Formats: sequence, C-alpha cells, structure tokens
Amino acid sequence: MKLNELTSFLESVAPLAYQEDYDNSGLIVGNGNREVTQALISLDCTEAVVDEAIASGCQVIISHHPIVFKGLKKFNGKTYVERVVEKAIKHDIALYAIHTNLDNVMDGVNARIAQTLGLKNARILSAKAGLLKKLVTYAPHSHADVVRNALFKAGAGHIGNYSECSFNTEGTGTFKAEQGTDPYVGEQGKIHQEAETQIKIIYPAHLESKLLMALFLNHPYEEVAYDLYTLSNQHQQVGSGMIGELESPLSENEFLRHLKNNMKAAVVRHTQLTGKLVKKVAVCGGSGGFLLKQAIAAGADVFVTADYKYHEFFDAEGRIVIADIGHFESEQFTQQLLYEIIQKKFSNFAVRLTEINTNPIKYFI
Repeated sequence: MKLNELTSFLESVAPLAYQEDYDNSGLIVGNGNREVTQALISLDCTEAVVDEAIASGCQVIISHHPIVFKGLKKFNGKTYVERVVEKAIKHDIALYAIHTNLDNVMDGVNARIAQTLGLKNARILSAKAGLLKKLVTYAPHSHADVVRNALFKAGAGHIGNYSECSFNTEGTGTFKAEQGTDPYVGEQGKIHQEAETQIKIIYPAHLESKLLMALFLNHPYEEVAYDLYTLSNQHQQVGSGMIGELESPLSENEFLRHLKNNMKAAVVRHTQLTGKLVKKVAVCGGSGGFLLKQAIAAGADVFVTADYKYHEFFDAEGRIVIADIGHFESEQFTQQLLYEIIQKKFSNFAVRLTEINTNPIKYFI
C-alpha cells in the first residue's frame, strides 16, 4: 500500500494536532506516495534499528520517539541523529514518529501502562483544553436529519463516551433571493420564510475542514448559514497521564514489587513510603514530573513515571509516593501497542517488532 495510507490511519488514531508544541511527530523522512510492504516498529530510531530495517527489507520505521526534534543545519555525520537520517535517505527508508500524540489519546501509551498494572476505570489525568469547537447551522426541517447525520459521520457530536450528541431548536428562517441566485426554496426578489432546524454540535478542532465539507455537500441551500465557536471546555478523551484504581488495595511494598515485575523494571527509584495502602495510581509514560500536582489533587496514592531529578523527589512532601521506573521501561510496551493497532487494521501488512533494545541506560546489579 502507499505509505500515506498507513500514516493517515495512524493519525486517525493519534491526530498530529494532539502532540505537544515541542514535539516532531509525523513523517520525518520519506515520500508518502511510495509503496511499502513491511514496517519495523521501535521505541527509538537508532543506527542499529536502521541497519535492522535494511537487513529485513522494511521500507518504513515507525518509532515512538522522533529522531529529529530540532532543525538540522548540516549533515556531516558527526552526530547519531545526522547519521540515522543520512542512512535512511541513502537506503530509501521512511522514518515516522508517533510520540506525544499517542501519549495524549485515551487508548495510547498511558492506557497500556494502566492495563499492564491492572488498573480499572482508567481515565485521563490532565485533560487538554482548547481542542473543541462548536458548529451552529440551520437546515430546513426536511433536510435536518441528513445534515446532522453527515456531521456525525464526519466526526462531530462526541462528548466523552457518548456519540451523536447535538442540540436542535425549531424556528423560522427568512431570506430574499437576489438576482443571479438559484434558491432551493422561494423565488427571486421575494422574501421567503422557511421552517428550519437550528443544529448545534461539538467537534474536535482538527476535523473542521472535513466537517465543513460534509456540511456543504449535504445541505440543500445554495448559501449555507453557519457559525463556528472555540470552546474552553476540556477534551476529556485527550490529555496527559492517566489515573485508575487497583482491583484490590496493596501495601506500598507489595505495589512496588508488582510495579517492578509487571513493568519489567531493573530498579524502581521512589520517595519515602507513607504507610498507607495503595488503591489509586496515577501514571505517565516518559518524563511526567509536570503532572505531580494533578496526581496529588486526584487523590493518587502512587505516581508512576520517569526521569525524576534528585530535588524533584522532595516535592512529594509525604502526600504521595513517586515511583520512577525509567524512561524506556515506562514506554517499552508502546511497541506492542503499535503492532496491535496496525495489525488490527491491516491484517495482511507485514509488521515487525525490533529485536534491538534501544535503552541507552544500563544497570550494574
């Protein structure tokens, strides 16, 4: 299939609009129109992973972490980033990254951590605002259902776990068709009154062009009246970290052992234990220290994440146990997640998991 078909699907699962400002998710190297028959999945894109792709005949590497975060001004092969990009281009291997956009969706990286730890009722810890908009439009009664259903099909009308949500008001629209028009109802030069339905519907901002196209294609009027509003509401299905509950409470030592074993961590760095049972657990793959206040406010007994610095551990202040399991360890199951996502959609497409451990941190035990 075309590379664009694969990347478009991945971006329907984790839209690029959901990535953080500093991130560089998406197609980094490669032409979207090229044919691909096999993909290699890895957490990081290193020289060894590119060599593995070459040896196994993969035309695209899908990694969680982008190989390029900042603009590259020179390609002299002096850094591993330059060497990876050079080698990928030389061997016509596409590089695609699906990073914080996959972190921030409901069924993404953090959901897989919660699943691995056996957390129930998992939900977004810090939902994002500014991602939702509202469309208000007016359709004649005879076409209200057609217009509304077209908007639903385009991705509008989702509120939490509810779909096809809208608010509708009956009223009367007035207009006079001027010269050069071809009105669906009424006559040129005469004021016309039409029984209309006002439709209000919420949608993710990144779907706006798709939504408007559906509106124009399915609305009978020559000129469609509509309003667009930006909402301050949080998008409860998109955001950082997750929080959930254990099936049964564990002592802190029992939970740390459970954490170490299930997350395959060589070591768990943690703050002073509080002596309380662990029931509610907050998680964030990768560097999640920015979510500590939200984890405490949500009543978490333990906050599982990575990349904590010495002085940051003091911020727990006895209110919560911070458990740092390592960056790679917290995100390693992302590879399997991506494998399952792609295989479910493209069952005949060859997908391989890297055999290389890209963790740059080693432990002497």
